[in-house]
Amino acid sequence: MNWQSIFSVSLESIIGSTTIAYALAAIGLNVHFGYTGLLNFGQSAFLGVGAYGIAITVSSFDLPLALGVGIGLAASILLALLLGIPTLRLRADYLAIVTIAAAEIIRLLYRATDLRKWTGASDGLQGFSQDFYALNPYGSGASINIADIITFSSRDLWILTVGWALVLLSCLVVWLLMKSPWGRVLKAIREDEDAVRSLGKNVFSYKMQSLVLGGVIGCLGGFVFALDRAAVQPDTYGTEFTFFAYTIVILGGAARVFGPVVGSAIFWVLLVFVDSTLSEMSNNKVLPDWFMSTTQAGSVRYILVGLGLVLLLIYRPQGIFGDKREVMLDVR
Repeated sequence: MNWQSIFSVSLESIIGSTTIAYALAAIGLNVHFGYTGLLNFGQSAFLGVGAYGIAITVSSFDLPLALGVGIGLAASILLALLLGIPTLRLRADYLAIVTIAAAEIIRLLYRATDLRKWTGASDGLQGFSQDFYALNPYGSGASINIADIITFSSRDLWILTVGWALVLLSCLVVWLLMKSPWGRVLKAIREDEDAVRSLGKNVFSYKMQSLVLGGVIGCLGGFVFALDRAAVQPDTYGTEFTFFAYTIVILGGAARVFGPVVGSAIFWVLLVFVDSTLSEMSNNKVLPDWFMSTTQAGSVRYILVGLGLVLLLIYRPQGIFGDKREVMLDVR
């Protein structure tokens, strides 16, 4: 078995672009669920509008990338308002149902054949990342090699630099806000919104602000996801994206600033390591074909990692850095 290849791809995944995108999605979701107690199951929609905001602006209308970024951010704010106005007065279970339905509606809208001219329908869009990589300060021939195991090209270095800068900026913003009186009101709403309302606070307004903030941070994850792959496809932003983000939040610890970042890194390194190991074992006949084929390794990895996460929830439901009280709340 090629253990060097296994460890190489596993270590790359710790700081890779997928980890960055999911970390940003989870940071936004942590604002919703961890700090405010909102069961938003439509986080994938915020990443989708961010990714398609860039793709449609540049590919379909041949407009500047900067304008696409602005349109993506504006679209995420508009989506938060459209989701929040009818749902934030609902109980937690109804809020979850409405948001997951809204996310699916948006995904199917991108797949609609009537909108193929602008969205590419199920094929998606490409050819919108050139302006971003034209700003690359590292030069076309630059690369970095770490211990002859991990190699990052100039393109990789640029997306990782921008992506991790966005992660750190998001964590800083969340940390500063949650230390402020505004953040303390959010935590109070999570604990007992009726008590907060009795003190004269506009609970609906605070929830809306939280939904907007978390949605905008999630939108940044959509930017990273789209620019790294230089392509968007609607099924990428399905409901499983939101479920993975929730897993990451709980794994790292809800209502912890760096919990989603650590959770994202651990989640993806486990998935990649298990997938690579199972594939190598199958290719080298360590595992017989009747037991598991190479094509089945991708499915089996979710079973094994999922089993590990179930055991984590049984024995440490608060996650790595979390407090058990943070996941035992009557969220509204």
